This record gives sequence, structure tokens and C-alpha cells, in this order.
Amino acid sequence: MADITDIKSILYTEKTLGLQEEGVIVVQTSPRMTKNALKEVFREYFGIVPARVNSLNQSGKVKRFRGLTGKQNDFKKFYVKLPEGAQIDSLAV
Repeated sequence: MADITDIKSILYTEKTLGLQEEGVIVVQTSPRMTKNALKEVFREYFGIVPARVNSLNQSGKVKRFRGLTGKQNDFKKFYVKLPEGAQIDSLAV
């Protein structure tokens, strides 16, 4: 069962701030998180049932540092559409 600790962060970029005005929150989670588990976390901890949830697996970028090649961590990104009029106070910018 998923827990709120599986949510790593809320993404705040120029694109996601535009989506927030439409009621969509972008959440970065661990790769093992599922849509149903994320809906359950939102229902349990925030008291909101998401209207729609879309997911995206993002692979980590390959980077070079001082001649050594490394790879950033993979993560999963969710686009969570909140119901009309719903707002999460702790996530507001």
C-alpha cells in the first residue's frame, strides 16, 4: 500500500504553474507508485478525490562530471486534476 512518503515533491516549473491555474497539480513520486495508490493518498491525507490522474515514467538523464559518466535517478510523474473548486492549501504557491 502506498504512503504519503512515496510522494517526493510537487514540481514547480513555468509549465506546471500554468497547469495549476487550470486545477492540475504535477507530483513527482517513486517509480513504484500507481494511479490507484495516488488517488488513495489524496483521499486519505488531503480529503480530495482527484477527477483524473495521468502518469508518466521519466528516466534519469545521463550526465558527465570530471570525465566520469553518471545517471540521475528515474522517477514517476503524475498529473492530478482536482475537482472543480477544490484546493490544497499546503501546496499553494
